[in-house]
Amino acid sequence: MSNPLNDLVAFLTASSGDFDAFGAARYVILITFYALVIVSLMIAASNLRYDRAQRSGSLLWIWLTRVLVGCLVFRAMLGTLPFGPDNVFHGWASQMAERAAVPQLSAAVSDVVLPHFGLVNILAFLLAFGVATALILGLFVRVAGLLVLVTGLVLWLGLYGDPAVWSWSFVLLAMLGGYLTLLAAGRALGADAWIRRNIASVRDRRAAGLFLRLLT
Repeated sequence: MSNPLNDLVAFLTASSGDFDAFGAARYVILITFYALVIVSLMIAASNLRYDRAQRSGSLLWIWLTRVLVGCLVFRAMLGTLPFGPDNVFHGWASQMAERAAVPQLSAAVSDVVLPHFGLVNILAFLLAFGVATALILGLFVRVAGLLVLVTGLVLWLGLYGDPAVWSWSFVLLAMLGGYLTLLAAGRALGADAWIRRNIASVRDRRAAGLFLRLLT
């Protein structure tokens, strides 16, 4: 019988259904995931060691939330693989073309996404991988969180008419994205905190570091 612990172990050993279509490549994906988590832990440890202000329960909770959302996005990324019309992403796009709550969104998917699905598929994979990496490492989380927010809203409107999907779950995803953006969650034991502490132009509020300040 399926339960959260069994599902977690299956994912962490590349034996869940997410990996069925990948063959030996599943282990490359899994190693990439482990590498991201390990680097995230190393960044968190560095922040804890060199910055007393990082040693708080609230920041630890924000860090955990951010990393778990990143893991969720990483798992969702698997739906864009392998590239082609047989993956989960294509199925969702097809549903959005037929059932989107907003006619303009339905038309955009029908007229742009599906006819150019090969390119869109690659871009969707790169976007999902980039967002997952940013959230897990805590790098430029303001931008990554905003992308999660927008993606959640698009999926909510696009799959609103699909009876097989509880579309309001995407509203919760969008809210989490907004939460991570507003809190600048990368400053909680993340790479953004390291950048703000160690990059002189950011730390001294010089004009040269303005862009980095906006991102972090």
